[in-house]
Amino acid sequence: MLTIVALRKNELMRVLLIEDDDAMAEALVDALSRRGLSVDRARASEEAEAYLGAIDYAAVLLDLGLPDEDGIALLARMRARGDARPVMVLTARGSIDARIRGLNEGADEYMVKPFDVNELHARLLAITRRSGDYVGNSVRCGALEFFIQTRVAYIGARPLALSVRETQLLELLLRRAGKVVPKRVAEDQLFGMDGDLGSNAVEVYVHRLRKRLDDAETGARIETVRGVGYMIVPTE
Repeated sequence: MLTIVALRKNELMRVLLIEDDDAMAEALVDALSRRGLSVDRARASEEAEAYLGAIDYAAVLLDLGLPDEDGIALLARMRARGDARPVMVLTARGSIDARIRGLNEGADEYMVKPFDVNELHARLLAITRRSGDYVGNSVRCGALEFFIQTRVAYIGARPLALSVRETQLLELLLRRAGKVVPKRVAEDQLFGMDGDLGSNAVEVYVHRLRKRLDDAETGARIETVRGVGYMIVPTE
């Protein structure tokens, strides 16, 4: 049975690593975790599809030599159904033809093993910025500005005091400012697949964050789209 783990505290973004080699996967998970990322790992295409259907990942790291099918088939399927999440291919296939095929099927980046983890991390941040989830050093709505590296929100020069989960929720909303964040996505991002999660847990944090934004006169408000989710918009 597949268990999808919850986000750890104070992490910038969550990525999915699809890699069947245990030694390679363990090394990458450790290296990227130490750089502030939350990394879920799938060993095969079928397992990866379960993760992709449950979690709103910022990016996907995809090995091509999977045990149940070629990773290119998974990538093509993602793009065919309109999944635009950034995908970085990690593979031993270094020929020009292999690179061209990977890029033509929709890969945003293509790195040949062995590679430098610092370069991988830099390229990963670059493709997430290009995708629109992370633009520059901060994201804004109204007078509220959230700095991505420090994960601190400011109103002008004044920091806004938030709990860890309030910060996670605010970042999630600001990354999609003006767009609806489905309730299920908010649940997955804040709590993972926690079986003990109460039915109104997200509503509790939305209420708390909404009150903090209103009290601080941030110029931003959280709207509830009934039956769908939440979005943050500037106040008029």
